Amino acid sequence: MTGGDRPEPPPGDPASPGAADASWPATPEGPAEEPPDPEADPGEAEQGEEPDPSALRIEQLILGAERRYTPFQAARAAGVSMELASRFWRAMGFADVGQTRALTEADVLSLRRLAGLVEAGLLSEATAVQVARSTGQTTARLADWQIDSFLEGLTEPPEPGMTRNEVTYPLVQLLLPELEEFLVYVWRRQLAASVGRVVQGQDDEETVDRRQAIGFADLVGFTRLSRRLEDDELGELVEAFETTAADLVAAHGGRLIKALGDEVLYVAEEAGTAAEIGLRLIETLANDATMPELRVGIAFGTMTTRMGDVFGSTVNLASRLTSIAPKDAVLVDGAFRDELTAVGDAPESEKDTADLSGFRFALQPLYPRPVRGLGVVEPWILSRRRGGSA
Repeated sequence: MTGGDRPEPPPGDPASPGAADASWPATPEGPAEEPPDPEADPGEAEQGEEPDPSALRIEQLILGAERRYTPFQAARAAGVSMELASRFWRAMGFADVGQTRALTEADVLSLRRLAGLVEAGLLSEATAVQVARSTGQTTARLADWQIDSFLEGLTEPPEPGMTRNEVTYPLVQLLLPELEEFLVYVWRRQLAASVGRVVQGQDDEETVDRRQAIGFADLVGFTRLSRRLEDDELGELVEAFETTAADLVAAHGGRLIKALGDEVLYVAEEAGTAAEIGLRLIETLANDATMPELRVGIAFGTMTTRMGDVFGSTVNLASRLTSIAPKDAVLVDGAFRDELTAVGDAPESEKDTADLSGFRFALQPLYPRPVRGLGVVEPWILSRRRGGSA
């Protein structure tokens, strides 16, 4: 929080914290959206259960300030309408707190900054809402992961008689600035990489609808497996799969879009990169006795990027190819095959090429087959050519 940007509390608003169970509001539905009388006594605001004092103390440590504003007061202090404040808060995924004093000066500043970007013409209101939503969704998942997998284990009381709260406060106090710096560092690196991909696009359309390779990797028989494994065992398997996939995708120049438990989705700018990742995934998991078999489907074409995800018929095709791929095999479409042959990673024709030693990949055609919603597709089995570069 920047000290010079701190707003003054509304007249008559004491600095003591109110009572609520959440840190942010979304304006309630229906008639409750009417803001309270700005001249009303803040003590008349809706009250909830008193928060646990130790939890409130940790919240203040993390947020860097006490609760002092109701949603209406925060919107007024930021100079924005309650309607716009509500849209931003909903987009960020924060829970409804009615009209209790649950917000801090940082909440006011965030409203002011987002609204300022809209007023300056740097962002449209719709884009600002998208920024709020994508940031909220991403950081919510990150925060949940950190608590579930990181802080929970570290805050086990080291001595009998100590409570978790007694351990958590000093731990958060030590970790918070380090994790914050690390988060900003990773975000800047990712932003630089993303901007680099955009500015290298050949035209404006390519920055939104781009031709890339898209790959799905899916664990075979996961539903059956989930019925006979204990929850902890299943969680460990999923984590191992996602970690292996993420490491391989990043190491070989791809980008992991999302992981869905038994399936991962990745993209690559070049077909050869996507092919290498797909084969590496098959080879790596085949050497792990704890892992089920894997199948991979890859397609090449135009896709649309929105809020870090990808959409379009190319994405759907890659998903369909995965569902019909043999176990421990990579299945690709004709456009992907054309990309590989165009750059010399695979031969135009296996039979008509005398020397195959210089090619990285081999392609075996399968019978054309109808694919639901996409017509008839001619799939190809992709494999690594012996003697080709790995």
